[in-house]
Amino acid sequence: MDTIVVKFGGTSLASAEQFRKVKNIIAMNPARRLVVASAPGKRFAEDIKVTDLLLECYENAVAKKPVGECLTAVRDRFYEIIKELGIDFPLDHEMDIIRRNLMKKPDRDYMASRGEYLNSQILALYLGYTFVDPAWCVCFDENGNYDEGMTKRAMAAALHPLKTAVVAGFYGADEAGVIHTFSRGGSDITGSIVAQATEADLYENWTDVSGLKAADPRIVSHARTVEYLSYRELRTLSYMGASVLHTDAVLPAATQDIPINIRNTNEPDDAGTMIVRKIPKGKKKYPMVGVAGRSGMSVIQVEKVMVSDGAGFSALLLDIFKNHNLPFEQCLTGIDTVTLIIQTELFDEVKEQLLEEIRTTLQPDYLGVFNGISVIAVVGEKDTESNNANVKVLSALTDAGIEIITMNQGAGKLNLLIGVLEDRYQDAIKTIYQVMEGR
Repeated sequence: MDTIVVKFGGTSLASAEQFRKVKNIIAMNPARRLVVASAPGKRFAEDIKVTDLLLECYENAVAKKPVGECLTAVRDRFYEIIKELGIDFPLDHEMDIIRRNLMKKPDRDYMASRGEYLNSQILALYLGYTFVDPAWCVCFDENGNYDEGMTKRAMAAALHPLKTAVVAGFYGADEAGVIHTFSRGGSDITGSIVAQATEADLYENWTDVSGLKAADPRIVSHARTVEYLSYRELRTLSYMGASVLHTDAVLPAATQDIPINIRNTNEPDDAGTMIVRKIPKGKKKYPMVGVAGRSGMSVIQVEKVMVSDGAGFSALLLDIFKNHNLPFEQCLTGIDTVTLIIQTELFDEVKEQLLEEIRTTLQPDYLGVFNGISVIAVVGEKDTESNNANVKVLSALTDAGIEIITMNQGAGKLNLLIGVLEDRYQDAIKTIYQVMEGR
């Protein structure tokens, strides 16, 4: 039997109306027998996600503030869904359990996970599917580290006897039963895990957009939908701000070469975007598949004459960052310079201590910090027909008067990371997109 794993995001399950759309989508293909569900998202722009309401309950409990109002708001969201669907679900009993646990010992991951837990039970009841609690089969160690090998075995064992199932997304548990969550958006990861464990034929990720856009549609309103792209390209674009799919959701499915299809719950006839290891023959290969970026970056420049001849200089610099648990986005080296790009928010927390340690340990000739930087990734296939795409991008930015602060060329013919000033970020995205489209 063919198996399609379908994951529905928060907007896809935000209301009873959306539940009905989900049921219709599942009914369209009998292979869609394994479902992963998120917590209810926003029903309208000013709405509050259920997960955010649950976290408010947790924060109030920790601060010894009343939690009744926010718990009632959570209950009301779910009550509205089950009432409109006309199903009998023991909501008050479940809310009492959540309240008791919250009062006994507030736990952030436990509270954050309850939206998926309740919504998935409701969806399973509505579909007539079996509910699978990932606390049984998505495995973490006691330190909250995800255990891929154990999860794959446990998930396969849990789902093998079932013809149909709904698995709650976003969380799992350790051997002691303590709940642990992935980062926000982690239901995408759960969907990929289910696909991997069951060796599914396809993983469909249903959201509120018809696939990945080649550029941020808030900046380029007419950006085309990408038909095909590779796992690696998606990871790069997702990490750099294309938020249609969680960055880590690619990995489990990719290990089994399972295609991922990003679809739109509100436009189910749209083909969306297909993520594969290799683009099928006959499909158009774009010199530049997509462009995405992130703002709020700082550049740290360390200069010292003959730095390339000094054994371990760069390693010592990176050790300083490691000792401060400070990740960086890029590391660029020259004959006399090492340049690091880092998120300003993280850098500001340890700025003075970090810079002093660099001065003391490395005694640089120059140490400078530049804030207000955006980093843009331009991604394309290695075997593209065009081998001068990078030149076109850089020339277009120069012609537009956009200063290039940093540049990092990847190993492929097009895997380019460019740093620009934040006030020219949108201009840079528009300029690059025009080059991508041959304008």
